[in-house]
Amino acid sequence: MTPELFFIYDSHCPWSYASTALVNQIEKSYPEITIHLWHCAHYDGSDRVGHEKMDRVAKESVVKFGQHYKRFVDSPKNAIMTANFMAWLQNKQPEKELAVLNALQKAHFIEGNPFGCKHDFNEIIEQFKLSPPNKIFKDELTSEAEYTLSDISEIQAFIKTTDFPALLLTVDENAVLLNHSLYLSKPEAVIEAIKQELA
Repeated sequence: MTPELFFIYDSHCPWSYASTALVNQIEKSYPEITIHLWHCAHYDGSDRVGHEKMDRVAKESVVKFGQHYKRFVDSPKNAIMTANFMAWLQNKQPEKELAVLNALQKAHFIEGNPFGCKHDFNEIIEQFKLSPPNKIFKDELTSEAEYTLSDISEIQAFIKTTDFPALLLTVDENAVLLNHSLYLSKPEAVIEAIKQELA
């Protein structure tokens, strides 16, 4: 069976942003691994990131935060539209998913794009030649995004944690939860862990 990697993340979560660097490394070194990117839609407009969390992520990982993002880091974050957008992409053009996630995170964490309305997605849509339906640009989750959440619930029951980001590697009948925090300051080090699991 083909190894699979399940990445449970939130596009507006700085720890998820830092963990995407690990997924990029895995995809580059192991193109045969099937990667599933599942947006957990944690940030729904009722939660903030805050300077303390942002500073910890910057200190413990290789990612950077732009001035535009820093200025609004204390304002509530809402990733619902992005969760809808990524669920649609997952169904329609999964081969573009990781590249789009990287572009979304760069736009959010460097350029300060909140992704709170359809207009905020225009640049990404043009860049990747996408044609998403209008129904995804709403403040409630689409049925596709809800379906992703039910998949996430199943995995979380299996790994016995609702913490995210989470990286689960499955090989044949075996599954291992990778401790992403060990590799945030040196993303390429995750490759050795993958190598051991695949051996």
